Amino acid sequence: MGRIGAFLHIDRVDHAIRPASESVCDFDDYVVPLTLEEQSEQASRCMNCGVAFCQSGIRLGGSKHEVGCPLHNLIPETNDLLYRHRFDDAVKRVALTNPFPEFTGRVCPAPCEVACNLGLHKKAVTINDNERALSDYAWEQGIDPLPLPSDDASVVSIIGSGPAGLTVAWEMARAGWRVRVYEKADRPGGLLMYGIPNMKLPKWVIDRRIDVMKQSGIEFICNTDATEHVDNITTESDALVFAIGAQVPRDVAVDGRELDGIYFAVDYLSEITNSLLDDRSCTISAKDKDVVVIGGGDTGNDCVGCALRQGAKSITQVIRAQKAPEMCNIQEVWPAERNVFTQGYGQREACELFGRDPRIFSTDTIAFKGNNAVEAVEIQALSYEGGRHRIEGAEDSLPAQLVLIAKGFLGADRSVFEAFDVEPPNLQTPSDSFQGSSSLENNSVASCSSHCLRAFDQQVQKPAVFIAGDSRLGSTLVVNAIADGLDCARELLAMF
Repeated sequence: MGRIGAFLHIDRVDHAIRPASESVCDFDDYVVPLTLEEQSEQASRCMNCGVAFCQSGIRLGGSKHEVGCPLHNLIPETNDLLYRHRFDDAVKRVALTNPFPEFTGRVCPAPCEVACNLGLHKKAVTINDNERALSDYAWEQGIDPLPLPSDDASVVSIIGSGPAGLTVAWEMARAGWRVRVYEKADRPGGLLMYGIPNMKLPKWVIDRRIDVMKQSGIEFICNTDATEHVDNITTESDALVFAIGAQVPRDVAVDGRELDGIYFAVDYLSEITNSLLDDRSCTISAKDKDVVVIGGGDTGNDCVGCALRQGAKSITQVIRAQKAPEMCNIQEVWPAERNVFTQGYGQREACELFGRDPRIFSTDTIAFKGNNAVEAVEIQALSYEGGRHRIEGAEDSLPAQLVLIAKGFLGADRSVFEAFDVEPPNLQTPSDSFQGSSSLENNSVASCSSHCLRAFDQQVQKPAVFIAGDSRLGSTLVVNAIADGLDCARELLAMF
């Protein structure tokens, strides 16, 4: 519970953030962490609250998301150990529930802090920063690899190396299985490697984890399309796990979509990371261009941050949703998520550099204009009176030589399941008739009820087939994908 009464006289202190004038000059981490001693002082603010919603990971009422940590991290206990300088014990406590705190400590939006009891009347405990500090400490001390599996151990093949795939791989290796991970890209990591930019999740953080996993006997087979090796994979595997993500992007199918200079956000972010890792020029550049980002989620914010670092002339983020209020009555919704106006790092940086937030709310994209290449984005205001949106007002035009579509994802690629003769779960697929003015606001899709798609068939030697992460849940948080990977591994092991 931390130090008794500490929350009464110790204020919350967050990590520092590099000023925009400095941070946009490179793709390095924009966060400046506190020292471990300072973080220990912050952990002392955790109080004996009785019901620790921070670690609950449950849904209350009509909440769209879990209240508290989906991993059920033992947060009060961890905070107490951190406060008492029992760092090694605190690291072990985190490891009981979270295999990759170096990822969640950097990219998780911290639903645990939203549900923190202290946050009802004062500022919440710095749970996310505490987790990152302990993870950094653990890596400084050295992370030991897992024992190598025996040569006759069962084999699990995992398709996809994003957060869910890596989680299943780690847990199955811990259980003594031989693990093979197939990845289409040239490096493991999936969304972590290519969907999240370097200043938010430095790629060396992923590489060092992959190195430990390799030392643990986990085999990564990159630059490989698993659908081209179906026979070998099914013959050699006792179990197969689809962790392919929800990689089908939602489009904006309006007039002019075929023009050059319009890209999906995931392609833009992937190319930026590839160019950094390969030390080459990026083939998609925002330099000296008017950039329009369509979509208001984390991916849209990442696009804003990347465009700033490439030297964009201007950036506008077009968002169909209404602008959230500056404040809300916490007592009415606590401990569930609050619908309040916030700025991501990219939007904060744009505000510092250009003097305004780049977002325009309640606005629909209705057309792209240009001669071969995009030159403008046609927009129109929306009204939400009566609870439903409708077109209102005259059309307007934004200059744009680069457009980035960050409207979320529609689900997993069915062809991967079909290649392995597996009935895909009830996943949402893109519609040819989709129009920007009627796009879906929620990125998530209905998940299947079980991780198991097919039980092991001993008569014909067909492997058991499972599914985990965004390919089951729809586009979601990294922490949810990790939690789902853990659940999948438990279900798989229970079958064998």
